Amino acid sequence: MRTVNIHEAKTHLSRLVEQAANGEPFVIARAGKPLVRVIAIDAPEASAMRRRGFLAGEIDVPADFDTMGSAEIEALFGGGA
Repeated sequence: MRTVNIHEAKTHLSRLVEQAANGEPFVIARAGKPLVRVIAIDAPEASAMRRRGFLAGEIDVPADFDTMGSAEIEALFGGGA
């Protein structure tokens, strides 16, 4: 996420607000310290944005996943020669 200082935010507010409305949020900082985050009103809440584990309980990973196809891979890369 882009960080801008207060002076830059005041100077380019219209452009920054337009970018935030188009899905490019930004942070306004003072002396390098983040103060506020500007995001579009219709942006999803942080709690609604689930990424990790969203398929938990819906798929099964085989126990031999790390070794599946190892014989074929070894043959392809000359491991048997």
